[in-house]
Amino acid sequence: MTVLDARALNRAALARQLLLDRADLPVLDAVAHLCGLQAQEPQEPFIGLWSRLRAFDPVVLSELLTGRRVVRTHLMRRTVHLVTADDLVAWRARHDAMLRQRVLGTYRRELEGVDLGELAAAGRAVMADGEPRSMGDLARAVAGHWPAAGPRPLGEMLVAGLLPMVQLPPRGLWRTTAGVRYAPVSSWLGREIDPPVPDDSDPVGQTLVRRYLAAFGPAASADLRAWCGLAGLPAAVSALREELVAFRDERGRELLDLPDAPRPDPDTPAPVRFLPAFDNAILGYHDRGRIIDDAHRGLSVEGARVVLVDGRVAATWSVETDTVLVTPLRRFSRADRESVGEEGRALASFLSGGESDRVRIAASSG
Repeated sequence: MTVLDARALNRAALARQLLLDRADLPVLDAVAHLCGLQAQEPQEPFIGLWSRLRAFDPVVLSELLTGRRVVRTHLMRRTVHLVTADDLVAWRARHDAMLRQRVLGTYRRELEGVDLGELAAAGRAVMADGEPRSMGDLARAVAGHWPAAGPRPLGEMLVAGLLPMVQLPPRGLWRTTAGVRYAPVSSWLGREIDPPVPDDSDPVGQTLVRRYLAAFGPAASADLRAWCGLAGLPAAVSALREELVAFRDERGRELLDLPDAPRPDPDTPAPVRFLPAFDNAILGYHDRGRIIDDAHRGLSVEGARVVLVDGRVAATWSVETDTVLVTPLRRFSRADRESVGEEGRALASFLSGGESDRVRIAASSG
């Protein structure tokens, strides 16, 4: 079985993530290809798409949100993701059990004795008037039935675990600050989520496997679980075995992939890319070592924005008064500094609407 070394896996991941070469895809198609973008920080998907698409216009993404073609919702790993409306409708039921269990993992004690079926019915009754509500408003409306639980556990179980909900604009629009208001998927999209499919081969799971490999592969089963949070995908993987190819990494793990997916030459040059907080190019794997060193792994869950140099996390970045500030995590060569500076100036211009192209790179670490 062919062994793929760390650099080969890095270049494959960059290619699938549209980070090796910016793509000409329409914004909606890019969101679909990436299986959504993590979006608990509302402005971060704009940066993620700017780094992946040529001539990205943030207004287009805002229009897709207001036009109900893409939505913000709790899905993979119970985190807020920006996904296409079609994917939410198709995938949500497959995630239901995982979403509930993850909320219970946080609030099991508080929700002890709460009948989740009754809680869901109470939540649906409150939302039946069609009015969007914050999580707090919804929780307070039902809290009288379960006063011991407290509003926060009840609210999180309702909006993330029990009721298919979306976060409404203006939350998530370009350069807009807004609180979180929820509405049921059925009222916002005008259609119900697809019901669970009673098929032991798990056809929705098969779709998730294919889509994940197209955007993240080659990957191990543990990587797939780390991306979506679903543990019960062995049946889907087994059903797809004959149409997939297998490799091993340098540690001997089996990696699965789509046969015709891109696996670039490991020596393919990788351009500098600025990634937003919590980007799935890093979080979408159990083995995050293909892009980030173990010494810096904590940055991926701390919300740090990072810079890729030669395909690997080499710096963090932030913005202060229209200036992109870069803090290297290792020594930069002169060529590295020039490339980071060029991409940083382009990012500063994007974020400021063309009013600034200032970038400042701190002294190299080490």
